[in-house]
Amino acid sequence: MFGISSLLNPYKGLPREIYIIFIARIVNAVGCFVMPLLTIILTQKIGLSEQEAGTLLSAAGLVYLPAAMIGGKLADTFGRKMLIIIFDALAAILYIICGFIEPSMTMVYILVAAGVCMYTAGPAHDSLIADLTTPDNRDGAYALIYMGWNIGFAIGPMLGGLLYRKYLPLVFIGDAVTAILAMGLILLFVKETIHKTKEQITDTSRKLERQESGSILAVLWRRPILIFFALIAFGYNFTYSQWTFLLPMHAIQNFSDLGAQYYGWIASFNGLVVILFTPIVTKLTGRIKNIRRMVYGGLLYAAGFGGFGLIAGLPMFFVMAYIFTIGEIVLSISVMPFIANHTPASHRGRMSAVLPMILGLGYTLGPLGMGRMLSHTSIENAWLILGVITTVSAVFMFLLEKYEERSHAAADDVEDEAAQAVEAAEAMEA
Repeated sequence: MFGISSLLNPYKGLPREIYIIFIARIVNAVGCFVMPLLTIILTQKIGLSEQEAGTLLSAAGLVYLPAAMIGGKLADTFGRKMLIIIFDALAAILYIICGFIEPSMTMVYILVAAGVCMYTAGPAHDSLIADLTTPDNRDGAYALIYMGWNIGFAIGPMLGGLLYRKYLPLVFIGDAVTAILAMGLILLFVKETIHKTKEQITDTSRKLERQESGSILAVLWRRPILIFFALIAFGYNFTYSQWTFLLPMHAIQNFSDLGAQYYGWIASFNGLVVILFTPIVTKLTGRIKNIRRMVYGGLLYAAGFGGFGLIAGLPMFFVMAYIFTIGEIVLSISVMPFIANHTPASHRGRMSAVLPMILGLGYTLGPLGMGRMLSHTSIENAWLILGVITTVSAVFMFLLEKYEERSHAAADDVEDEAAQAVEAAEAMEA
């Protein structure tokens, strides 16, 4: 359909640092063993029930939220790079400790502490990319980095699934080593970018990125579309959280001892689809507004995740994974550019914490909600309920698009009236 050169156009001419971050994401994701297997570790190795595991993951998520808020403030105040180095290094050290202790609640607490460190560094990672890009190349940059993560993720969970059965300590140690290598690339080859937030933005197409004074709450009050967006995306993230909670349990239920291995295969397939189809999806949706893309992404989530409730055999697990992964691609290349394009440069770190905090409640409450729901219904029915949730969310995203169009039209009218008034005043003076 497209030539290779055409598919690669969005990724050409980006800042050198973006390509370094792309490589770092690949390295980090190759060793992403712990996150995809966390639910299985909690239930099979530590002995928690499904509901206890869901409650624990959600409680941990609540701890991560203030960590992200603190990280956002630190990123806007002191800079991005050193925050990434310090807290990613601490997380890696904690993972290494887990590799030398027996599975227990002590391991759980250490893993939660590692998560706190990673969430503290999260806003700095996002702000770094926003600082290095503009609306003209931002979609391509985020798509490239997202693809980089999934190039590694196509390998990581599969390796993790193999190590899990006999070499659990290597799951933690391997994850830590690759994280340190990725962090080293940023340390050596990516410069601090906070100075870019002090530069004046004169381009009228980037007026929403101009510096503003006041707290992050004041900025959000002046930009309610971001709050509405985050609340709607909550539904998407609630559903997506089941990718690492409900789906592995579904695999264990259907395939018994081979469930963990098959789940690793599905996770790797997810990464492979991202690698192969992200350039195609980026090309096909290049002329579509970010917010409209997110409507389509939500509908694909509804079909893919909801479809798990109607299937049983392994081949259909891969079909549903393919459908929701296309939706994941659409959303991943749209969400962060949308936020960055609507955020003042002076508040990127804090916005990268506050909005993901609202969005992250979906990830946080997803395991808790599903854990409780599974005490009243089957896994299959839970998937169908998730299909309904994402369909409703997609409808609200479409309504938000219409709201944005009306808001922009009203703002343009005000600017035109102001310009006309200035011209009239100048004519009178003349």
